Amino acid sequence: MFPGMAGANPRKMKQMMKQMGISLDELEDVREVVIRMGDRELVFPDAVVTVMNAQGTTLYQVVGTPEERSLGPEIDEEDLQLVIEKTGATREEAKEALESANGDLIEAIMKLGGE
Repeated sequence: MFPGMAGANPRKMKQMMKQMGISLDELEDVREVVIRMGDRELVFPDAVVTVMNAQGTTLYQVVGTPEERSLGPEIDEEDLQLVIEKTGATREEAKEALESANGDLIEAIMKLGGE
């Protein structure tokens, strides 16, 4: 945790941290941690999460093996309604067409044979 402190007595380390105003706790019953980015997310199903509070700042440390999942395009409700209106498709059909067209309205409408 601190450079040059390898092999230090854990009890003494905890006491030193407390004197410096640092608390370190592990979150219990963590099921998974998800980090979402623009086009993908990292999911830690076996995460161990440690919370460190130091001088009014809270830090979260996540340790585990991430699984990467890609996210499809975010479908806007207005786009979905427009595709339904123009093609007469069901909500599910319109959503599938938009997803396969990466959110492109014209391509989704053409796929469904609309105007």
